Amino acid sequence: MDLQTLPARGVSVLGVGAMFALAVLDLAAAYCAVRYLRTGHWAWWTVGAAGMVALFGVYAASLEYAELATVTLGWIVILQVGVVVLDRVANGVVLPPAKLLAIAGILLLMTYLVLAPNRQ
Repeated sequence: MDLQTLPARGVSVLGVGAMFALAVLDLAAAYCAVRYLRTGHWAWWTVGAAGMVALFGVYAASLEYAELATVTLGWIVILQVGVVVLDRVANGVVLPPAKLLAIAGILLLMTYLVLAPNRQ
């Protein structure tokens, strides 16, 4: 079966790839925004803006291979993990165990929303 003719249902390999690509682009643009605010260098602003344009392109293209809600929720789950890791690594933010447990619970529930089949 040709990848171009896959139905836009459920979670496909291309859909999962799009989720990761969206999260990486979003996280990279957020990092560029922080760097721009700290340094004032317009190169950071430009790269961040280009990343957001690319994000829109990937998002629009991904809807051909997966459902809107599935792609969006998957993107958000992956992005949230990335934000917590980036904040820890880049900024030294240490979350207390109770907050980490809450984050894990929320991510688990959101993962269920992404992976659970929709009834027709």
